[in-house]
Amino acid sequence: MVKFNRFTLDNGLRVLVHEDSTTPMAVLNILYDVGARDEDAERTGFAHLFEHLMFGGSVNIPNYDGPLQRVGGENNAFTSNDITNYYITLPSANIETAFWLESDRMLSLAFSEKSLEVQRNVVIEEFKQRYLNQPYGDVWLKLRPLVYKTHPYRWATIGQTIKHIEDAKIEDVKAFFKKHYNPQNAIMVVGGDVTTEQVKELAEKWFGNIPAGEKYVRNLPQEPAQREERRETTSGKVPLNDIYIAFQTCDRADPAYYPTELISDVLSRGNSSRLYKSLIKDKQLFSEVHAYITGSLDKGMFVLQGKPVQGVSMEDAEQALWAELEKLKAEDVLLEELTKVQNKTESTMVFAEMSLLDKAMNLAYYELLGDANEFNRETAKFLAVTPSQIREQALNIFRKENSSTLIYLAERADGVDEPELSEAEN
Repeated sequence: MVKFNRFTLDNGLRVLVHEDSTTPMAVLNILYDVGARDEDAERTGFAHLFEHLMFGGSVNIPNYDGPLQRVGGENNAFTSNDITNYYITLPSANIETAFWLESDRMLSLAFSEKSLEVQRNVVIEEFKQRYLNQPYGDVWLKLRPLVYKTHPYRWATIGQTIKHIEDAKIEDVKAFFKKHYNPQNAIMVVGGDVTTEQVKELAEKWFGNIPAGEKYVRNLPQEPAQREERRETTSGKVPLNDIYIAFQTCDRADPAYYPTELISDVLSRGNSSRLYKSLIKDKQLFSEVHAYITGSLDKGMFVLQGKPVQGVSMEDAEQALWAELEKLKAEDVLLEELTKVQNKTESTMVFAEMSLLDKAMNLAYYELLGDANEFNRETAKFLAVTPSQIREQALNIFRKENSSTLIYLAERADGVDEPELSEAEN
């Protein structure tokens, strides 16, 4: 149970406080309700670019890291398709430094052509290194538009193309900041050796005078139900062939999320999971195989991914994956098997309550979902899932007409794709 207090400033900034006097540390976490899904289709990659720009200095603090390092603090951030999250950890005695730094860049980020050019180059280089020049790096650039045809989840957080980052103008950047980076679009969580009254005083002092910003209604095009199988084959300079089978699933707030998450655990969490025992250990068809869900705020993805061993054809590999899915559809999982993955999930949730930073980030995220208290109810929701609910979701999700398959073939040194040998040809 993570206890917290909550209050809201007049400008709309939601503040949660988790008091923990057992540590000399404190964390200040700010979640902005903006991600890659909020971008214009012709200006993608802006949410991630902005994450970098936020460390480029504000009007009053040109060097963000300098003051923080002097008081023993650390900071970082991440961007997803749904949110952008910034956090600072430091000794609790210096917590006001975190308020000062975060409030100043929310109020008056320094916009300059020089800063934009520097960060634009950093992001472009990241795009090249992580997505274009790394083995399998372009998978999400290909898989997302295969699964999504309407919703902005069809592009990755980094963006659709480098050109969108290259063409970013200072006026575009300013407009993005004005729309999304304001108090009423943010959730702040302060945790550690602090008191609620102390946080209230500091929040009013440093954030209270920041204009609320204009309220806007998010109106994203929703992805229609998929009604036909989709397939694509690509190739690249990678060590092994790879296969991805993605299915449309529910959004994060749907009760069906919980059995769906547990299905991914039944399939691939640990060496006792179904895919590992059957396809890696027993049949030795794959060198690695995974199942996971994206847990997106809007309609998400359930992804199966595996690298067949040399000599196993992609057809045989794909059939083996589908055979495991059919087993889930044909009969209920054993209660013992379900209990095992539920216990692992419970353990993960317990560990999440031990880390001050994890608690702060989780409280912010669940507050975005509707109520931070739901974080404390999460374990019970997983433990309440039944074998029949697992089977029901398997039947709902794992249908050919709901599948999008990406075949990634390894190119030989001569540029020819590796041949796909069936067992009869070996």
